[in-house]
Amino acid sequence: VLTPAEMAAVDAAAPEPVEVLIERAGAAVAQTALRMLGGGYGRRVVVLAGKGNNGNDGRSAAVRLRRRGARVDVVAAEDRPARLPEADLVIDAAYGTGFHGEHEAPDVGDAPVLAVDIPSGVSGLTGEAHGRVLAADRTVTFAALKPGLLLEPGRSLVGAVSVADIGLDVSGATAHVIEAADVAAAVPPRPATAHKWSAAVMVVAGSPGMTGAAHLTAAAAQRAGAGMVRLATPGSVDDPRRPTEAVGLRLPDDGWAEAVSRELQRYRALVVGPGLGTAPATQGGVRILLGSAPVPAVVDGDGLTALSRDLDAVRDRVAATVLTPHDGEYARIMGAPPAADRLAAARALAAEAGCVVLLKGPTTVVADPSGRVRIVTEGDARLATAGTGDVLSGVIAALLARGVAAFDAAA
Repeated sequence: VLTPAEMAAVDAAAPEPVEVLIERAGAAVAQTALRMLGGGYGRRVVVLAGKGNNGNDGRSAAVRLRRRGARVDVVAAEDRPARLPEADLVIDAAYGTGFHGEHEAPDVGDAPVLAVDIPSGVSGLTGEAHGRVLAADRTVTFAALKPGLLLEPGRSLVGAVSVADIGLDVSGATAHVIEAADVAAAVPPRPATAHKWSAAVMVVAGSPGMTGAAHLTAAAAQRAGAGMVRLATPGSVDDPRRPTEAVGLRLPDDGWAEAVSRELQRYRALVVGPGLGTAPATQGGVRILLGSAPVPAVVDGDGLTALSRDLDAVRDRVAATVLTPHDGEYARIMGAPPAADRLAAARALAAEAGCVVLLKGPTTVVADPSGRVRIVTEGDARLATAGTGDVLSGVIAALLARGVAAFDAAA
C-alpha cells in the first residue's frame, strides 16, 4: 500500500518514460473493460477523461477499445455535461489519487462504471469523498493499493479492486494488507511437548458486578490457544460465572497490581483493562502493573484510559506492548481523535508510545514504532457490537503467549 506521495516518488524514479507507463496503464484498463463488456464489438463506451495522466490512461484505453470494435466517446472532464450519453460502460478517468477540491460527477444512468486508479473525487490518502462521486463497479489501480481504496467511505465506492503491474518498483512499501496466507505463516503449531504453562495468559479485567468483559476476554484467550488462563478481578472475592477452565485469582481492592506482578513468573502474556473501571486507584494500579510486568501485554478498554496523556508506563517497557484503541480511546490518549489519514494516526501513537498500536475501525490499521503498517480489511459490521473488543484482546494475548511477535499477533 502506497500513499499518493509515495506513489508519485515511485513514478518519478521509474526508468521508463511516462508515455510508456501510460500505455501499460491504458492496456490494463482496456483489458478490464473488455471483461466487463464481454467483448468489444458493437459495445458503446464513454470515457470521462481529465487533463492529467489519469485522463491519459483513459484515452489510451479508448484507443485500444476502438481497435476491438467498441464505439468510444471521450468526454473532457472539465467540459462534462450533466448527463453522459447512454453507454454499456463508463470509464471514470477524470481525476486520480492526488485530486484536491470538489468533483461533481455527471449522471451516467444505469451504466456500470470502471474507475481508473480511484473513483474521481475520492482522496487517495484518506478515502474521503469530495463532492458527488461515481460509485464504481470495478477499479483498476496501478502498481500498489492506495489507502483511499481501503478506508471508508472510499472503500465502499471502489467496487472490486484489481492491481495492475505496470513495471514500477514498489518494494520499498512499508504498509501492506494482511491476507490469509500471512496469518497461516505467523501462527505457530503447538509442539508435541507443549503443556498448559507453555502458553499461559493472565487476564486482569472486570470489576465487582461488571464481569462480562472479563469473561469474554478469558474465553477468547482459551479459544485462541492459551493453555492456561487466569482471571483476576480487583476487589472481587469470587466470580462463579467465569469460564469454567479459567482459574480465578483473588485480588484486594488496594495493592492488586503488586499481587498480580508476583504471579506473572509462569505466564507468557498479560491482558489488562477490559471492564476494570476508571476509579483513580484502579488507573494507578494499571500503570504500576504495566511498569513492572516482565511479559508481553495487551492494553484495552479502561486500561487505555489509564494511559491518557501519560504513556510513561508503557514507553519504557522491555517486553512488547499492544494498545488496541477505538477512536474515543485514541482521543483520550493523544488529546484529539485520529486524523482522516488513519495510517499516519496509528503510526503517530505507535511512535509516541513505543508500542504496537491496533487502531480499530471499519478498516483496522496496525502500526509499530518503526512505521511499519498492516491493514486489516476482513470482518464486517457484526464487529460493531459491544464485547468484540474484549474478544480481540484475548485472542491477541493468546497469540503472544504462543510466541507470535506483537506486530504479527495484532495484525
